[in-house]
Amino acid sequence: MASKLTRLFQFMDTLGLGERDPFGNPIVFKRIIMVVLGFLTYSRLVMYNKTKIKGTEHLDELPERGVLFLSNHQTYFMDVICLYHIFFSVKWGFRNSVNYPIYLLAPRSNLFYVAAAETMKDDGILPKVFAQAGAILVNRSWRAKGENVKREVDLEAVEKIKKGLGFGWVISFPQGTTRAFAPLRKGTAHLIKSTNPIVVPVRINGFRRAFDKKGLLLKMRNTQLEVEFRQPIQFQEQDTVEAILDKIAFEVGLTLEEENKID
Repeated sequence: MASKLTRLFQFMDTLGLGERDPFGNPIVFKRIIMVVLGFLTYSRLVMYNKTKIKGTEHLDELPERGVLFLSNHQTYFMDVICLYHIFFSVKWGFRNSVNYPIYLLAPRSNLFYVAAAETMKDDGILPKVFAQAGAILVNRSWRAKGENVKREVDLEAVEKIKKGLGFGWVISFPQGTTRAFAPLRKGTAHLIKSTNPIVVPVRINGFRRAFDKKGLLLKMRNTQLEVEFRQPIQFQEQDTVEAILDKIAFEVGLTLEEENKID
């Protein structure tokens, strides 16, 4: 009986009472935020729109930490929210589906996503709440408040992302902007070379049609949202920055031959 209870608690991953993530945030508070946001956004992915998912079989054998998900970017928040839903669902054993919201009762707590600090701090209360669900805040060196700028690279960013990878899975958007087909930032390749994570490319589509730029307001209903997880990649030490960026650009659909497939 004791062993069965142990397995049950392991599956539920407990509430995380008394635990903190590597950034000092209480796990239990993070879980509460995830559950509330999950229930509030579920209908946008399943009822008002339909979410088509491919490739979650690639997630089955991934380790619990040291995995970097790299995706193209279409909205500030709904991209991440959808990926969180999928990761929660996969934890419960569902494949390529977010149709069974029971998975929200025990979400993963080892998830993080990279976000621009100004977006999370300057756009009202909701982004501040979203930030508590695992945001790794970085200062962009090339853009601020909608304008192109040139400032020193945020040297703490890599260390923050390393902490996240040491604790679990990290989602990042290597374009650094929601602008369609923006080039990848070289910092992503340097991060990969310095941390050597397992890289899982992700292609998303339909979010720009369905939601506003922030991803908080519905713009069009009955839109098919698409999420595809590609084959995980383990880059080698000898891979150049250019080779890494070229590979990622192809996998997330940002090359010329792929761009017409993604809105």
